[in-house]
Amino acid sequence: MTFIINGEEQDVAAATLADLLLALDYEGDWLATAVNGELVHREERAAFPLGARDRIEILSPMQGG
Repeated sequence: MTFIINGEEQDVAAATLADLLLALDYEGDWLATAVNGELVHREERAAFPLGARDRIEILSPMQGG
């Protein structure tokens, strides 16, 4: 399925947000995720269904200053 991930179009086989993160090798509880502008909490990712052309943002904290 085609998604817009962090502003870039990508084809990934994933039915849920958790599947997508696994397919893209994202790990850790520290990620922030949003689908179509809606924040998706870690506990909801496994049951959060994705659709073609969904806009997904995956953010990780950065250190520095």
